[in-house]
Amino acid sequence: MAYKPTYELPFLPLRAEVETKKVLLALISAHRYLAELKGTVRTIPNESILINTLTLQEAKDSSAVENIITTQDELFKAELFIDQKPSLATKEVQRYAIALRKGFEVVRKNQLITLPHILDIQAELEDNNAGLRQTPGTTLKNERTGKVVYVPPQHPDVIMEYMSNLVNFINNDEISDLDPLTKMAIIHHQFESIHPFYDGNGRTGRIINILYLVARELLDLPILYLSRYIIRKKHAYYQRLQAVRDEGDWENWILYMLDGIKETAQESIELIGRIKQLMQIMKHQMRRELPKVYSQDLLNNLFRHPYTKIDFVMNDLRVSRPTATNYLNLLVENRFLSLHKLGRSNYYVNEKLIDLLFNAHN
Repeated sequence: MAYKPTYELPFLPLRAEVETKKVLLALISAHRYLAELKGTVRTIPNESILINTLTLQEAKDSSAVENIITTQDELFKAELFIDQKPSLATKEVQRYAIALRKGFEVVRKNQLITLPHILDIQAELEDNNAGLRQTPGTTLKNERTGKVVYVPPQHPDVIMEYMSNLVNFINNDEISDLDPLTKMAIIHHQFESIHPFYDGNGRTGRIINILYLVARELLDLPILYLSRYIIRKKHAYYQRLQAVRDEGDWENWILYMLDGIKETAQESIELIGRIKQLMQIMKHQMRRELPKVYSQDLLNNLFRHPYTKIDFVMNDLRVSRPTATNYLNLLVENRFLSLHKLGRSNYYVNEKLIDLLFNAHN
């Protein structure tokens, strides 16, 4: 198929009728699993358990879409030892997780996604303040052939005009009666087609996806693994993005995104259920084997920080260093945790939780 080098980027809302019968059917299923996920999340006693662990997994997957690869072990160690120098890839994934969490706090507070908010997310990701593109020359190319497949808006005034229109479409429900999930798919396509930044467009766009679901109260926490779905079906992701530009094929693009929401919601429901089950098992074992040590705060610490350390226990439980050390040593002796060393420092791993996260990830 011959690619068009240009695409007449529309302003939103679209004039085309995009909610076909197939889309409407897919919307029912996607909403069902999102609602179930929302209910499942509320069964976990401390929201930071899911925010700390699952946003890190989403950060890892979203970065992997851009071929920024690190391991789960490197990520958790980097969270533990901030004075150590992590690899460049690990640092980039950490920035993604920070950008997602900061973005979530803003959206949860005001339920809006503004242009300054989007600029802040991208600045956090890229660790610079380059802002919107100011110079022409950006093109999107086929990774395999190197051929230009799309030329996004070039002039900074035009980029700003499209971004202002997009932000209005995101936040003003009166200008479109489309289902929020249909809107999310359109928003993502539009953002990637504006391609407003020199770098970080893909990762910023995927953060916006999750934050939009939070803003529309379809998610309580930013824990949907959409990036993992995109990794699995990366070729289809780029093919369907481009098919909208080449052929106006909105239906298959929206169906792709709705299938991603459904599939990842199902997987997240299953994973959270397993985390909850593991917490219950460890809770009963700790109460039985270590009744003088057990507390809900300690249990939460072991799940909030799959890799934990003395300082984390001291801070979470407000206990002295000797007490925190004693707790962790007892947990190691009774095989709730495993002890590891990095240089002169000890850290403690909840191996069963790590296995859950790793198996869910693969």
